[in-house]
Amino acid sequence: QVQLVESGGGLVQAGGSLRLSCAVSGRTFSSYAMGWFRQAPGKEREFVARINWSGGSTRYADSVKGRFTISRDNAKNRVYLQMNSLKPEDTAVYHCARESQLSPYEYDYWGQGTQVTVSS
Repeated sequence: QVQLVESGGGLVQAGGSLRLSCAVSGRTFSSYAMGWFRQAPGKEREFVARINWSGGSTRYADSVKGRFTISRDNAKNRVYLQMNSLKPEDTAVYHCARESQLSPYEYDYWGQGTQVTVSS
């Protein structure tokens, strides 16, 4: 059973930074692409960032490009999301997810999420 556990969320003022971490169980972590998503109250879940298995390729939502950085450490089974220049509209529950090897850009395992709140 694969488990994903996010941490690092919290309350921060606009313009501040947070670093989210996602710990993934299992010995095959390095074989999978990983993603970060977020869901704000009353809104649908939206894609934030994706990183391929090696960390050599990344993709971002336009709304976070240039402010957020996704990275991974395959030796530690962790994926990270560095968030800089935070805005109130970044307030959401952030989830990490493992991409399916059978269906690229679809995700088959999800964490419970960590709350990020940005005050103005």
